[in-house]
Amino acid sequence: MDTTRPHCVTIVGLSVCLAVGFLLSILSCALYGNWWPLLVVFTYALAPLPNAIFGRYVSMDPLADVSSSVADFGRFLTSMLVVSGFGLPVVLAHAGIITFMAMAMSITGGVLVYGTIIVYSTLFREQSEF
Repeated sequence: MDTTRPHCVTIVGLSVCLAVGFLLSILSCALYGNWWPLLVVFTYALAPLPNAIFGRYVSMDPLADVSSSVADFGRFLTSMLVVSGFGLPVVLAHAGIITFMAMAMSITGGVLVYGTIIVYSTLFREQSEF
């Protein structure tokens, strides 16, 4: 039985979701003539970086009850970037800088992009055997 086919279908589906998320974010800028929602795209790119950088300081022993403050700081930075990715369009819409539809499109694009990152990281995580 071919085991690579389900992975190919999953990767293609995730790439379509990622492309639609970026498309919605760019269209929220282009359709309404205001490029401020494009700042959210930078949070998409920066959000996984703290976990990738500080994630290697996590203990690989599943029975260890030791928490690394460096890894916790990386998780804090990631959560701060994700929350700002959702909060920035809301603040811009509240201030009247962007329209409500641009905010909705930007947040929907953010949900698709962050959801794709989360699904990809959970599906293709290496299982450690002891």
